[in-house]
Amino acid sequence: MILGQPLAQWRARYPLLDELIALRETSWFNPAVASAAEALTDVGLSAADVADARARLERFAPYLARVFPQTAASGGIIDSDILPLPQMQALLREEAEGEVGALWLKRDSHLPISGSIKARGGIYEVLKHAEDLALAAGLLSRDDDYACLDSDAMRAFFGGYQVAVGSTGNLGLSIGIISARLGFQATVHMSADARQWKKDKLRAHGVTVVEYASDYSVAVEQGRRQAEADPRCHFVDDENSRHLFLGYAVAGERLRQQLAAANVVVDAEHPLFVYLPCGVGGGPGGVAFGLKLAFGDAVHCLFAEPTHSPCMLLGVHTGRHEELAVQDFGIDNRTAADGLAVGRPSGFVGRAMQRLIDGYYTVSDEQMFRYLALMEQAEGQRLEPSALAGMPGVLRVLGEQQGYRQRMGLTPQRMARATHLVWATGGSMVPQAEMDSYLARGRQLLQGSGEY
Repeated sequence: MILGQPLAQWRARYPLLDELIALRETSWFNPAVASAAEALTDVGLSAADVADARARLERFAPYLARVFPQTAASGGIIDSDILPLPQMQALLREEAEGEVGALWLKRDSHLPISGSIKARGGIYEVLKHAEDLALAAGLLSRDDDYACLDSDAMRAFFGGYQVAVGSTGNLGLSIGIISARLGFQATVHMSADARQWKKDKLRAHGVTVVEYASDYSVAVEQGRRQAEADPRCHFVDDENSRHLFLGYAVAGERLRQQLAAANVVVDAEHPLFVYLPCGVGGGPGGVAFGLKLAFGDAVHCLFAEPTHSPCMLLGVHTGRHEELAVQDFGIDNRTAADGLAVGRPSGFVGRAMQRLIDGYYTVSDEQMFRYLALMEQAEGQRLEPSALAGMPGVLRVLGEQQGYRQRMGLTPQRMARATHLVWATGGSMVPQAEMDSYLARGRQLLQGSGEY
């Protein structure tokens, strides 16, 4: 029984479940998607909230530039570049047997400090918490040069507080690294699928890592319990945090400026498609919110999940969100895409964004490894498996037969002028030996299909 109903009843009501339970690659284009002007009101946050987050990150930029030299060139601003992918575009054109539009990569895989998209939301939330504490204690004013936070006195002050988070890996890296640098006592609760190198890196930064034999949801729950037991402990709630969400949302306006600088036009006649790997949903949800604020109806956002962890698709498609976990339906939540190994979605993100996300699709581990090897071979970009979940999205949009393109007015002419952007979530910090093993697996798949 699932929420009091037998599995057969669920399958009869939602035929898509048959595909998900069978672990088949699946695409679902959202029939409830609405205009940005209408659906942005669902979120409960505004452009002013995102502007406030952006201003906070600018206040902290002098501090970040000082304590993380890798951010000095950008003046302490944490952002990544965009990269055209002409060779991958040509490969996708062969698979699509037709025009695919222009293909780009957003290299959050190479974000400074923690090397993944989580460097946006995770670092932002800890910085906001630090600012709130320092302002309340009278140790900081918003007019100060925030580089003053790099002092023994401030580290001693923050040392009286704790920060905790549950993570499959990448969020834990961002939270742990920035918390420890500020001086907080940091604890990261890691699920069984978290990579060993991520645990080792956190410990090297002085972070306490607590390991669990269970999945992400258990790690999050344990982190939450730690915080509830200690009023001086701040829990970063990946499932529900508005602050994480806003940290990610800042990326929208920054991407608009980057595309404009690259002379990429985005409007109704030149649509932008963005493919976002999705775990619990906070990162892709926040980015999509920022993109909708920046581009309105000209941007189309799709979430990509592993076939073994389709939690957001399941939650939105049924409308039951965090009430359901993939394990309820016998789906094991085991995937090489560790950052996406989440069995239960964020109810906050699912509800807030359910009329703003155009579609959801699942990708097998084999496909992620195949594209990982193709990306390295064609473009010289080395990414972790999670980061390649976005790559098949172009073909899913072009090959859909659910009436989505017609419903959205995406004529063949407009599709030929489209820009497709794959959001790379991580990869630059993966140890060489582990990356070599990823590539070996991907190349083996390519050889088996005659592509390598």
